[in-house]
Amino acid sequence: MQAIMETLFDAVYLIGVITVGIIMVTKAKGNKQFKLFGLMAVLLGAGDAFHLIPRSYALLTTGLEANAAALGIGKFITSITMTIFYVILYHIWRQRYNIEGRKGLTLSIYALSIIRIALCFFPQNDWLNYNAPVSWGIYRNLPFAIMGIIIICIFYSEVKKHTDENFRFMWLAIVLSFALYMPVVLWATTIRWIGILMIPKTLAYVWIVIMGFKEFRANLNKEQYKS
Repeated sequence: MQAIMETLFDAVYLIGVITVGIIMVTKAKGNKQFKLFGLMAVLLGAGDAFHLIPRSYALLTTGLEANAAALGIGKFITSITMTIFYVILYHIWRQRYNIEGRKGLTLSIYALSIIRIALCFFPQNDWLNYNAPVSWGIYRNLPFAIMGIIIICIFYSEVKKHTDENFRFMWLAIVLSFALYMPVVLWATTIRWIGILMIPKTLAYVWIVIMGFKEFRANLNKEQYKS
């Protein structure tokens, strides 16, 4: 039952976010913010597919441990794409609130993302092993967590400053995505049920995409009304 339900959830999620992303990219009409949102949604779905499709296959066939190599490669790819996801979200923040300058902040985001991606390539991660070392899960996620904290803070600050009703919960969605992900990093291999947190974590990402899509739809309707 778990295998069937999880597979159905993953299929709906992947098809949904990629479709929404393609719609936003193709209909952005030169609006950089919506194009970035669309690219971010496509990247989210495409990156997660490398992990979720092998996971569904494993659950429906011989089990997770028997498919450790495919799952490990998927986790490796997803780790990289999720890093890029937050870099794009940072640029959405700059675009939405017309942020100029702040080169130090931009440098910090890029430096943290490069460190995170570089750490993912270290052989000590032992991606192909089902019981990969937790210590390296912590190492590679430290710069990722710092990125997340920065992005949470800057979104919270600008949303408050601009009384941005449409994005008022963006910071909360990002908080939830990290809060639900970190226990999985720390304990998923020893406490199997912890892995269930990946579902609400995924829903937090969907919430981020939905906020952008709602704004996109409202803007599209406004333009159609004017014409």
